[in-house]
Amino acid sequence: MKLLILDAGHCLSLALAREANRRGDTELVITEALALSPGQLEEISPDALIIPPLAGPSEANPATVTAHAETVESCMAYCRHAGIALVWCVSDQLYEDGAELPIDEHVIPRPRDESLRRLILTGDRIRESLPEHVIVRLGPLFALEGSDAWLPGLIDRLLAGQRVSAAEDIVFCPISADAAAMALIGMLQQLNCGATGWGAYHLAGTEPVSAYTFASAVRMQLDTRLEGLGRKVALGELKALNHHHDQPLRRVLNCQRVLEVFGVHQKPWRLELGRMLDTWCHAYQAQEERP
Repeated sequence: MKLLILDAGHCLSLALAREANRRGDTELVITEALALSPGQLEEISPDALIIPPLAGPSEANPATVTAHAETVESCMAYCRHAGIALVWCVSDQLYEDGAELPIDEHVIPRPRDESLRRLILTGDRIRESLPEHVIVRLGPLFALEGSDAWLPGLIDRLLAGQRVSAAEDIVFCPISADAAAMALIGMLQQLNCGATGWGAYHLAGTEPVSAYTFASAVRMQLDTRLEGLGRKVALGELKALNHHHDQPLRRVLNCQRVLEVFGVHQKPWRLELGRMLDTWCHAYQAQEERP
């Protein structure tokens, strides 16, 4: 199976490259830019085109959101012309108001924000025009490298002794870029072998958590590992922010359909976080010991 991936520097693109290198049944072609020409698509002739998510669309500049949506729609038109499947990953922030219960995969987001509505329009056009598509709504991604990786900036601020502010009343289910990449390639392998599971899916980690609690887990595990290495580092403090004073906003994705159709289980984000911090500490120790 050959996959074409846009935006080479995105943390999900880097994770897909690592996962493909681990396997012998997947070939990747990765482009630097989030853009594509019809000739480029036909020349590469992949089985599917994967577009990583736009980071933080609810906070992004409206022009950035519009440009992303227009690029996705151009890619959709190219895929339709060439008969190639499209995989578009989007942020769970499209569920602007969240929900009290886990959000099922058939529920299409209905945000009030104009920029977010522009992304919903793109999703509607994909569903109407391209039968062989997968729209994957992701919980917040985290990784050790790449754009939208979350962890590197958080670790750097903590190491620098800076105060880190994080929302205490927005609840979601983070997912590691590695777990998302493993799931995506597994899904596409099944679809490439004739499975009939096109449509929208949710991918997220287990255990709903606030951004503040996630940052607290990072700080605690980082402090424990540095102490184990004999390094005394005064990590920055955390500050809890509250934006929703009446009740927390919950964006918890129900990932039941991806389990039933493809057998993809959610990975515990705490285990993935621990694994990544182990990797980070090995690199940190090696750098400290380098003459």
